[in-house]
Amino acid sequence: MRAIEITRFGPPEVLQPVTRPDPVPAAGEVLIEVHASGVNRPDVMQRKGMYPMPPGVSDLPGLEVAGTVAGGAAADLQAAGLRLGDPVCALLAGGGYAERCVAPVGQVLPVPAGLSMIEAAGLPETFFTVWQNVFSIARLQPGQALLVQGGTSGIGVTAIQLAKARGASVIATAGSDEKCAACVALGADRAVNYRTQDFVAESLEFTGGRGVDVVLDMVAGDYVERELQCLAEDGRLALIAVQGGTSSRIDAGLVLRRRLSITGSTLRPRQLAYKAALARELRAEVWPLLESGRIRPVVHRVLPAAAAAAAHALMESSQHVGKIVLAWKEERT
Repeated sequence: MRAIEITRFGPPEVLQPVTRPDPVPAAGEVLIEVHASGVNRPDVMQRKGMYPMPPGVSDLPGLEVAGTVAGGAAADLQAAGLRLGDPVCALLAGGGYAERCVAPVGQVLPVPAGLSMIEAAGLPETFFTVWQNVFSIARLQPGQALLVQGGTSGIGVTAIQLAKARGASVIATAGSDEKCAACVALGADRAVNYRTQDFVAESLEFTGGRGVDVVLDMVAGDYVERELQCLAEDGRLALIAVQGGTSSRIDAGLVLRRRLSITGSTLRPRQLAYKAALARELRAEVWPLLESGRIRPVVHRVLPAAAAAAAHALMESSQHVGKIVLAWKEERT
């Protein structure tokens, strides 16, 4: 099969097309004929040597795919309600930049009705992440307020739409007026240009001084101290990445007085049963929203798989709004 390999740690150009043996599904795994692969920030980190794969996981990058079921034990497929040829998307621990991959059967979901393979390829990583952090861990409720840092990222466009669909209000930050307009178009109640505006002041003004209930943060660093100032009593700060650095100042007194919570999570090393439970929740709670059109995938650009280096360069430029997807099947682009 064709695949994209990290030949060494370094810039986007280290991603090179190679030929690899087809993967063989183990017990509890599904073989997928990949039509499209989603590109995510952790792929960039892995390429740079900053995000090692767990033991036993393919060294190929790629955490999400869409394609068709091509193999697996009959009992596993039957238990999951899958048949050969079914259109599916899946969350992976690695190996998604390839024409074929294997995925744990519990992390395989049907392509939502009405969506293309390209659109479905950009669902698993962001929807698993947002659902886990915003709704499962931080417990965002209808009527509450969410602050999303990086509103035009793949995570951001998902968080905005999902929070709005579930009855919350949303403030999103972005790095330009054009990106702020994109956040509003996706449903954000307010968008803050973090280069020219203070997201603390804007959040407090939007909430009448009360503060937001949940902050979804992929920056960390010096943002954490300011984000705590944005939170209402019993507010929750959900950290999912550290693009701004790992060192942060925390006003412990503020945390105590307002009963604040700070949580962090990485999904890749979690147990299969945990991720399978998230998949079941997504199928029940979120897939109907996708199929009804209440929320929609946002695909910024589709590139052929051989242009993976260009896809990574685009992601690092931060010029995209939504997902970047690699296409393996020409007829699907």
